[in-house]
Amino acid sequence: MKLEERHYAETAREYALRMLKENIISMELKPGAMVSENELAAQLGLSRTPVREALMDMAQYGLGDILPQRGSRISLIDYALVEEARFAREVLEVAILSIVCENVTEESLVQLRQNVRFQQLSQEPEMSGTFDLMELDNEFHRLLFHIAHKDNTVRMLEGMMAHFDRVRALSLSVVKDQKIISDHLAICDAIERRDVAAAQAVMTKHLSRVNVDEATIRAACPEYIKNCLRTRAGLASVLRGCYNNASVGFADSARPEGRRADYRKKLFSPRRGENSPFRK
Repeated sequence: MKLEERHYAETAREYALRMLKENIISMELKPGAMVSENELAAQLGLSRTPVREALMDMAQYGLGDILPQRGSRISLIDYALVEEARFAREVLEVAILSIVCENVTEESLVQLRQNVRFQQLSQEPEMSGTFDLMELDNEFHRLLFHIAHKDNTVRMLEGMMAHFDRVRALSLSVVKDQKIISDHLAICDAIERRDVAAAQAVMTKHLSRVNVDEATIRAACPEYIKNCLRTRAGLASVLRGCYNNASVGFADSARPEGRRADYRKKLFSPRRGENSPFRK
């Protein structure tokens, strides 16, 4: 687990919570991993009480599980929570761009472009370890809220963002697609032109990339993902599998060849009529 110095006036509980969140987001603490209260306390240089309280806070955020008589575990990635976070970000960040385009100054624009330049440098081999792309990404979006004078809104979102950020961290290592940098550059260009519609269109596409990458991440890291049916396509696939299994294993063996289609129709009919196999 990577550690940072404790902030001035930061309580022991706040420090433990911050370190846990940062290491969960960065994937230093893997989804599904068990964590020891005693070991965490020793690593952080704290007593067990603030660590225990921080683990309980993590459970409330949906990032940890308290297992009676067993300890604590880092929660698996729940794409339902990821989608909620993505939705909240899209609603807010698309909305603030109209304010940003109106309020942006030359100084603010320089800050945004400098941030994007650092993102580009982070991808050059000789600059490896100098810049953290994910942190620069977060800073870029915080700058937008700051330009719109909505800094407190970012703090309100922080609890939800950890779910979104874990997937972003996985995407950077698994998908290795750096379109986020070109997206940020396009947003800067639109803001400089004060083109609200263009900036909002790019932001919507930018925040939706987490959905585009989902299938790749699920295939590469299935042990990190909580199993849940999120799409009609996924549900239809499972239902087709159930249908085929039922047809082959039960209907086909129990019914004459010429009546299979008719039996299947009855088996999956929502009506429970006189001829339904579900009739009591």
